[in-house]
Amino acid sequence: MTFCIITHVLHTKSNGDYFGYAPYIDEMNIWLKYVDKVVIVAPLKNFENTAIHQKYKHQNIEFIVVPDFSLTSFGAICKTILNLPKILFLIFKAMNKSDHLHLRCPGNMGLLGSLVQILFPKKKKTAKYAGNWDAKSKQPFTYRLQKYILSSTFLTKNMQVLVYGTWEKQTGNIKSFFTATYLESDKVFVDSKSLNDRIHFVFVGSLTAGKQPIEVVKIVEKLKSLDYNVVLSIYGEGAEKQNLEDYIVSNNLSEVVFLEGNVTKEAMKKVYQKSHFLILNSKSEGWPKVVAEAMFWGCLPIASQVSCIPTMLDYGNRGVLLTNSFENDSIAIEMLLKNQTLYDLKIKEAINWSRNFTIDKFDSEIKKLVTS
Repeated sequence: MTFCIITHVLHTKSNGDYFGYAPYIDEMNIWLKYVDKVVIVAPLKNFENTAIHQKYKHQNIEFIVVPDFSLTSFGAICKTILNLPKILFLIFKAMNKSDHLHLRCPGNMGLLGSLVQILFPKKKKTAKYAGNWDAKSKQPFTYRLQKYILSSTFLTKNMQVLVYGTWEKQTGNIKSFFTATYLESDKVFVDSKSLNDRIHFVFVGSLTAGKQPIEVVKIVEKLKSLDYNVVLSIYGEGAEKQNLEDYIVSNNLSEVVFLEGNVTKEAMKKVYQKSHFLILNSKSEGWPKVVAEAMFWGCLPIASQVSCIPTMLDYGNRGVLLTNSFENDSIAIEMLLKNQTLYDLKIKEAINWSRNFTIDKFDSEIKKLVTS
């Protein structure tokens, strides 16, 4: 079977291997276990591999390079228009010689792939929609257009679209799904964490405006001002790093907030194991892996009410749901810090739920999608 991947993920090539963002590559390597050949249509650039990059593990890869493009400025739009015929032709060519078409959405390449796949109604298809599938959420027009095309059983034939969460009034194309980081064998006992010791908070993700890391810092700063023995470790890189550094210095938080950069999956496991809380105050998410990962190791999530997060946290029984009210959120967290029994109960619920979603189960479900 020839398996075609259409993705916007930036790749690089080193010593004959193709590398990309590790969580994405790790997942794709599970899909690729069940195919004979892989055709990847994606941007390829020169960049240095870091702790958050991984390589494809397959012996038969054909990589079709397309220009990286965006619609963020007038110049970028003009460049995209010029490149569009070539990109569409390359996508069509790749799909035409493949048996299974796999789209990674939402994204610019996902949008073009969702359009071209209409021309192949008989080919087997899957799409992974990693964003927020909630129809009520505010999203760019291009995201809504992808969702419309993928959902339409008239335009899109023979397709299974994997989405996070369970939503009402969906077409037969839509399949609720999940993702996973850890194995069944990782289900080891987790020691309880006392709230009487120093309380460790952690933020994990890209340092972008949409993830609102500054707001996370402010929550921990508030708790510190109330004389709680708290620290916050921030893992990730991004455009907001300089703003974070400036805020930490100007508010004398250098002994409270620490910028740790990117680390490996193994290193993050140890971080979760020692941390009491994960804070994720994103404006948008799909299935936030960091939330499920933290829960797996007894690190209680404090997260915004977007996408399927309320379901993941069982509407507060497995964590704390942020309300966009700084004062109310600070009070809710402080109340939990004063109640070890309630904290332990939420941790137990979080661990039990998250350990339903392992790589072993994910692998089994992916195999059905590819081989059936």
